[in-house]
Amino acid sequence: MYNKLLYMFIVFSFAVGQTVKIPSIEFSPRKYICYYYDDSLLVDGRLNEQQWEKAQWSDDFTDIRGDASHKLRFITKMKMIWNSKYLYIGAFLEEKDIKAKFLKRDTLLYKENNFEVFIDPDGDTANYCEVEINALNTIWDLLLIKPYRDMKKPAITGWDINGIKTAVFIDGTINNSNDKDSCWTVEIAIPWKIFTELTTASVPPKNYDQWRVNFSRVEWQTVEVNKFSKKKKDANISYKKADYQVWSPQGIVNMHYPEMWGYVQFSTEIVGKKNVEFINKQEEKAKWLLRKIYYKERIYFSKNNRFTADLNALGINNKKIPGFIFPPLVYCTPNMFEAIIETINQKMKIIIKNDGIINIKKK
Repeated sequence: MYNKLLYMFIVFSFAVGQTVKIPSIEFSPRKYICYYYDDSLLVDGRLNEQQWEKAQWSDDFTDIRGDASHKLRFITKMKMIWNSKYLYIGAFLEEKDIKAKFLKRDTLLYKENNFEVFIDPDGDTANYCEVEINALNTIWDLLLIKPYRDMKKPAITGWDINGIKTAVFIDGTINNSNDKDSCWTVEIAIPWKIFTELTTASVPPKNYDQWRVNFSRVEWQTVEVNKFSKKKKDANISYKKADYQVWSPQGIVNMHYPEMWGYVQFSTEIVGKKNVEFINKQEEKAKWLLRKIYYKERIYFSKNNRFTADLNALGINNKKIPGFIFPPLVYCTPNMFEAIIETINQKMKIIIKNDGIINIKKK
C-alpha cells in the first residue's frame, strides 16, 4: 500500500511540473570575473562612476537558444562589481523606442520589455532568485524553490529582496514614439544578506568562489500604443512576438534551466587593478553528466512509468572525466532514482536524485 501511494505521489509530482526537455546546445556556459570595489556606489542608473568604467562589459547577449543565425535587433550587455555589502549589476539596453507601462511591484514584467537577473549561489538548481526590471524602474523579485519542470508552483512572488536598490537612466523619452531614443541603462544593488536565505555557501563569496548567474532581456518586436496620456498609468500598450536575449545561451526557450546559466567568479582584486584567470573545475563536467542522467531518467519514466539503473538504456556514453570514477553509479526503485559520481581520491561525491537537485558531499 505504501509503495502504491508513493508511486502515485511521484507520478503526480511529475505531472504537475513541466515536461523535461534537453537543451539543444553543447554545455559551454559563458564566464565572467566579478571584481571588488571597497567603497559604495550611487545607484542612479547612469553607470558613469570610475569603478563602473573600469569594470569589463560582458559579451553581447545572444539568442536564448544559442542560434547564431537568429539576428538580434538591439545590443544588450552587462557588467558586475561587488563590495562587502552589495552585489552590483549594470546593464546597457539599446532601444530606439523605449516603452513601459507597469508601475506596481511584482507585476508580471515579462509581459513587456524588461531586463532580468537570475542567481543560484551554490549551483544546485534549487532556491534561486530572479529580479526583473522595466524602463520605469518597476521591479519583480521572487524566489524559486525549484525550476518549473520539477514543481507546479515553485515561485514565491511574496518574497522580497529587502534593501535592494535599483535605478534606470533613459537616453531618450519614454512612451513617446515621436522621437528616436538611444538606450536605457539599469543599475541594481543586491544586499548580500538576502543570499543567506538561499544557500549555505559563503556569503559574501570568497576569493575565486563561483556562482551560477544569467541575464535575460525580453524585447517585444511589435509595440503598439493604443491610448496614451501624460499620466504614465494611462498608457495602454500592447506587445506581440518577443525576442529573448540572454548572456549565456540556454539551448531552450526557458530561463529556468539553472544548470545552463553562466559562471560568475568573484575576485577580491580591486576592479581595474589586475586581471585574474577563470578557474575551470572538473566537477562542473561531472555535474553536467549527472544532469544528463536526470534528463534521460525523467524522459524514460514518462515512457515506462519507472526509472532504470541501465546507463545504456538511457544512452549515456560519456567519455571519462579526469579525476572521477567512471561510470557513475545509479540506484533506483520504480519510483525514484539516485545517481552518484565520486572522485578517484574519494574526497568528493556528487549526487543527483529525481528531484533534480545537485548535492555535493566532501570528506
